[in-house]
Amino acid sequence: MPTPHWQPFLIAAPLIAFTPGANQLLSLRNAVQQGAVDALVAVSGRLSAFLLLVLATAVGLGELLLTSEPVFTAVKWCGVAYLLYLGVAMHYRSRPVGTPDASGSPPRDVSSLRRTRGQLTRQEFTVALTNPKALLLFAALLPQFVDHAAGSVPAQLIALGLGYLVVEFAAAMVYTGVGGALNSFDMPPRTRRYLDRGTGVTMLAVAGGLAFARR
Repeated sequence: MPTPHWQPFLIAAPLIAFTPGANQLLSLRNAVQQGAVDALVAVSGRLSAFLLLVLATAVGLGELLLTSEPVFTAVKWCGVAYLLYLGVAMHYRSRPVGTPDASGSPPRDVSSLRRTRGQLTRQEFTVALTNPKALLLFAALLPQFVDHAAGSVPAQLIALGLGYLVVEFAAAMVYTGVGGALNSFDMPPRTRRYLDRGTGVTMLAVAGGLAFARR
């Protein structure tokens, strides 16, 4: 069986996976809002998207993104648009809506409304799949650890990609664990709204950085 260079890969992969990014911040936020279990289930969306990117890299589509400016630009602006949408949506969710009722109860807190696990999973999937930096990561990083003397390059790329998914899941468990611990505290609605607002601003900042990114 073709054997890639695992030792240097297992040093580089955690450094990349544990670095805060759009998906990791999304997991943290989801865990704070709805608990670690819901957030961890949603991570399956991210891993599914990354698996597609790994397979795309193995069949040579990653090289197309690295060499084609139009393809990279199209994927980039899809990512920018979705991150902008998320940022604005989170800001909206950070605002209470309605007016106090006759009993004096406060307005409904939009940030406290629960979303289904399917909604969270689709959100993770879309963020991961529309981020060109994720495909660039697999297209540019994985080939560096391929042993060309060991046999099939596509098989090694898939093996390395699956290895990265394991590391990514471990990183997601850390982020969701931290978010779940925060969720266990009885945070007032205002604090949760501030968290949504802060995450939304971060998503907008990531979108801005991506808009000016080059290959």
